[in-house]
Amino acid sequence: MFPEIPSEVDIAVIGLGPAGSSAAMACAKAGLRVLGIEKRQEIGSPCRCGEGLSRSALERMGIELDEKWVNIGLYGQTVYAPNGKYVRIDFDEPKGWIIERKVFDKHLAVLAARAGARILSRTEALDLVRENNKINIRLNSGNGTGEVRAKIVIAADGVESKIARNMGINTTLKLVDIASCAQFEMANVKIDSKRAEYYTGNEIARAGYAWIFPKGKDTANVGIGIRKPFANKTAYEYLKEFVNSHPGLKNGSIVEVNCGGVPVGGLLENMVADNFMVVGDAAHQVNPIHGGGIAEAYVGGRIAAEVAVEAVREGNYSKEFLSEYNKRWWKERGNKLKKLVKVRELVENLTDDDLNWLANYMTGEDLINLTRSSGIKRLAMLLMKKPRLLKFARKLL
Repeated sequence: MFPEIPSEVDIAVIGLGPAGSSAAMACAKAGLRVLGIEKRQEIGSPCRCGEGLSRSALERMGIELDEKWVNIGLYGQTVYAPNGKYVRIDFDEPKGWIIERKVFDKHLAVLAARAGARILSRTEALDLVRENNKINIRLNSGNGTGEVRAKIVIAADGVESKIARNMGINTTLKLVDIASCAQFEMANVKIDSKRAEYYTGNEIARAGYAWIFPKGKDTANVGIGIRKPFANKTAYEYLKEFVNSHPGLKNGSIVEVNCGGVPVGGLLENMVADNFMVVGDAAHQVNPIHGGGIAEAYVGGRIAAEVAVEAVREGNYSKEFLSEYNKRWWKERGNKLKKLVKVRELVENLTDDDLNWLANYMTGEDLINLTRSSGIKRLAMLLMKKPRLLKFARKLL
């Protein structure tokens, strides 16, 4: 055993994105012995995220705004229909920010460390074996291999997670429930540096949307998310076409390319096993409408930590005891996200004519409420105005 890895801890957290750091910090604050394990040598990199964070999301997370991880404040949003008609939202002050995830994620890990968690980057969990009411984790770090025993393991290792499946939790996603995304960080582009822009349309991004998120006066994240059951091209191909067709982007430079998958459904009824919990993208804790997962992951990690703390204090690490996490998460977030899956299923059936028609009736407030599930009834009432959409409206009610 090499010295930086303890032989035994109360909680081992695998993966230190927002979900993992949230869980590690909350457990450490409660006085538990916590080990945070991250396979990447730099927490937060590479970044596979649009990097948008709303004020309401930050409030749910309970995190104070820190200028060191903020690129720019957003004073509005514009959502474009296929025919160019748009719905505009304006704010008197920033109601959201484009952040730098490479700094933000590391900041969260530092907070967890300050709370008392031991953080190890460039350390990979190779194997997990349950015995004697604990889980033995075989690790590979920069200078060798070792093993740590944990009373509870919290898996926060992202959408490609294999750990949860290996521990008996079915996290397999249906093709319809995962979005394929591609993003360019671009420089020397002509954009509105105070607004986020979204573009819809089946030719632009089938069963998804394109986005322009400003990071500075002439820099931006430009990305597209699509779903392969509906799309006839890759996300990368859609993105290249979008950039080449946009006057403000086509002469810009690409300084970073990111691609990856985002779960937009497949919410898990069960996220626990004996001595084990799964959180964040690995547990599909993502908003199914816009694919945002920072706040969802962070809240999921916090709820899991609350139950883990209780389990350690009671000395009960059984699936039955840890199932309280399922109950609390579904009550606080899951039921709302499940409603949004219905909206996602509606959107994937809309034609460009339908999207153009909706743009005549929807307001900026409607769009904001819709992403929070409170605007679903309003959307259903709008759909009832068009006979072709009546059957979809009924499914929302």
